[in-house]
Amino acid sequence: MKRGLYIRLAATGISKNKKLYYPYILTCICMVMMYYIVLFLCRSEEFRTVPGADTLQSILGFGVAVIGVFSLIFLYYTNSFLIRRRQKEFGLYNILGMGKRNLVKILFWENVMTAAASLVFGLALGILLSKAVELIAARILGGMADFSFSVDWGGLLNTGVLFAGIFILVMLRMLVAILRSRPVEMLRSENVGEKPPKANWVLALLGLAALVYAYRLAVTIDDPITAIAVFFGAVILVIAATYLLFISGSVTLCRLLQKKKSYYYKTKHFVSLSSMTYRMKRNGAGLASICILSTMVLVTVSSTSCLFLGTEEGLRLRYPRDIVVNVYPEEGESTEGLYDEIDGIVERHGVSMENRMQYTMLSVAAFRSDDMLYFDSGEAFKTGEVDLMQDICQMYIFPLSDYNRLMGEEQTLDDGEALLYTTKMTYGYDTLSLENCGTWKVKEKLDDFISVGGDVANVSSGVFLIVKDESVIRQIERAEAEIYGDNMSNVQACYGFDLDCGTEEQIRISDEIRALTDGSQDGGENSYPPASVECREVERAGVYGLNGGLFFLGLLLGIVFLFGTVLIMYYKQISEGYEDQDRFDILMKVGMTKKEVKQSINSQVLTVFFLPLIVSGIHTAFAFPMISKMVTILGVMDQRFLIAVTAACYLVFAAFYIVMYLVTSGEYFRIVSKKR
Repeated sequence: MKRGLYIRLAATGISKNKKLYYPYILTCICMVMMYYIVLFLCRSEEFRTVPGADTLQSILGFGVAVIGVFSLIFLYYTNSFLIRRRQKEFGLYNILGMGKRNLVKILFWENVMTAAASLVFGLALGILLSKAVELIAARILGGMADFSFSVDWGGLLNTGVLFAGIFILVMLRMLVAILRSRPVEMLRSENVGEKPPKANWVLALLGLAALVYAYRLAVTIDDPITAIAVFFGAVILVIAATYLLFISGSVTLCRLLQKKKSYYYKTKHFVSLSSMTYRMKRNGAGLASICILSTMVLVTVSSTSCLFLGTEEGLRLRYPRDIVVNVYPEEGESTEGLYDEIDGIVERHGVSMENRMQYTMLSVAAFRSDDMLYFDSGEAFKTGEVDLMQDICQMYIFPLSDYNRLMGEEQTLDDGEALLYTTKMTYGYDTLSLENCGTWKVKEKLDDFISVGGDVANVSSGVFLIVKDESVIRQIERAEAEIYGDNMSNVQACYGFDLDCGTEEQIRISDEIRALTDGSQDGGENSYPPASVECREVERAGVYGLNGGLFFLGLLLGIVFLFGTVLIMYYKQISEGYEDQDRFDILMKVGMTKKEVKQSINSQVLTVFFLPLIVSGIHTAFAFPMISKMVTILGVMDQRFLIAVTAACYLVFAAFYIVMYLVTSGEYFRIVSKKR
């Protein structure tokens, strides 16, 4: 045969099966486009000039890898729908005298056409939209990118090579499937059902047990470190449990419903339930995939949206004042001279200080075992009393005089008494012991205290101990120094204030204060204790770079996962519509009305289609406690806000899901009723 014949047959095959091929090609185009755009942002030198863009580019580097791996898995998986639908056609070609080598050539050209269209249109759209996406990303970071247009030729080559490799793997899978099939099997492929999996009760109970255990992990975790440590393990358990329950559990459920005569022997349930039971193994895998992808969309978009929308709150918590100067004086050394110099710098700029905050504090890491805190985890770790990851905490020790001044209270403490406030943990004891320092009776557990920026930035839990006076703090400092040596923590005096001026003026003032403290340590005219300076406006770009980068990546991955969800939904309904076409045609010939057929279709589609949406919502609800603890690391503390954002994301996704249901159920009905 002439080569042109194979090309025409391939083009005809794609055209006649456009309901299958066009969505697949469109998805390939979108995957290529997304990959190039993300890679473009990662490599763009112009974008790197935007404040915070370097952080976003680092985060997007992870997104490039995720999109590449997901594209390989997803396109390889969805191609199976195309192969299954085309097998009858290829079987007919084979019976009419066309050998498998000829079929391989047709498939080769089909794959070349699909790959060429995907790469050409995907890269073209990626180039056209890359600048728009770059401007959006810059806007998310609170900056502006220039409007100069550029093409990343290295990114184009990288994208082309990756997706060419993916299409080669997909083509090899198609060719192996054809070469291993026999003509009669291909002709009867659409009429071959899948046997329900064996040992349904065992697998269903195993999946239920795994899901319950994963849910229990999510809702019983108290601190962010543990949440991070077990998150991916819990995700794997949920994915495995979802597949087991949808495959084996769904078959078991169908059989139980068949035994319930009042439900089963109704026209709208009988046909749909019989059809679902007949091929539920394949349905279960598809439904589980939809459920997992839906959960991925919800978790990634909701968590990153929470982070980005809560960035300002996180900044205020991490940097409680516009400028904070942390001074580290020796015992008995005064800080008043340095404070006077700082006040003078502010006055020379013609700016007023507001909301002054001044206190003394010792910040030191410790390991908690019940009501005992250790500086050195060595012996406690060997005996199993502490876990280096889960039991680490950060202690902040204040004198009572500073607490009363900051909180406007008049508390009193006797020797051996203390006030206690904790973050990211619960403390259920009436005493607190500190290694080599003694034991304090907890007079009161506080409900609120000032925001210490270091605590917000820590992944570990925080223990705030208010003791009688500064002499107790110095005693703890000396005991801690004996254990940590040169790595000891020092008592610090914090001096923070707000300024009634703009961003640029705040940055100039902070630079002058930093120059003052650096000069005093380098042998300047005045000698002050060592100090560090934090300015909220200086750090703003970095924080927005991190949170904005995660939000932008979450949106991109959410869109990618949404592509996967939509295409699996569509192919599931299309393939089942063709499979059910003959069955419903027979039922209509023996007297079943078109209305009854539509009722049966709605019963099946509603039962199957909305199950993943419901389960993904349950997955997200149980994952929320774990996610909320992880986002507190970045300063988002408002639980009501987190719940509201997560609920809004679910409602938006559910609305989109309903639209997809209306589209696919209508297409399913048209296919089923077409033969009639």
